[in-house]
Amino acid sequence: MRRMHFIVALVCLLVCGGIARAQSAKNSARLNNLRMNGIIPPESRSSVAGGTQAATEKRPIGDELDSWISRTAELLVPAATAMPEEKYSFAPSAGEFNGVRTFAEQVKHLSATNYILAAAALGEKPPHGEAHETAPDSVRTKAEIMDYLRGSFTYLRRAAASITAENSAEVIGSKPRGTRAGFIIDALLHSQNHYGQMVEYLRMNGIVPPESRK
Repeated sequence: MRRMHFIVALVCLLVCGGIARAQSAKNSARLNNLRMNGIIPPESRSSVAGGTQAATEKRPIGDELDSWISRTAELLVPAATAMPEEKYSFAPSAGEFNGVRTFAEQVKHLSATNYILAAAALGEKPPHGEAHETAPDSVRTKAEIMDYLRGSFTYLRRAAASITAENSAEVIGSKPRGTRAGFIIDALLHSQNHYGQMVEYLRMNGIVPPESRK
């Protein structure tokens, strides 16, 4: 029995070693290919740029989250801007679209959710009294909705700036309840979901989304 265990263990070591060597060879080929094309591999950039900096330099989690907030805002704000104000009341009617949100309601809803989740990450109450993922009734015109949308991303950035490696996984809140980093990620996923719907609304009105024009 011991001999059998030894044989099994030896086989596992050989297999794992083979996989490790194959992966190492694959990584080396990838790095060589990047360098041959004049591209500095991402894992080497910090040492090249900083001279003595280690290639394994870590980025603060707040900075990483802020970067994704910026990318999401760069999709949403131009899309909301592209829809003419007279079309903000548009909602699809053909097919299974009964009761769906108008374009304005899409933007207000995702913005309100940004405020709610950012507030949760900060341990604060939503700044405008947002509840049930709904914006205040006072936000009505396109200009007001655009200000509300931009403000929601500013507030998300403030929340991201408060997140550190030490507190990112801390479970806080009650409704909603989760981790600080999780609240920000939830807001970004939710915003991206509604961006997809906004894109459909724009195209239904003959408007090419700004991101698709590049």
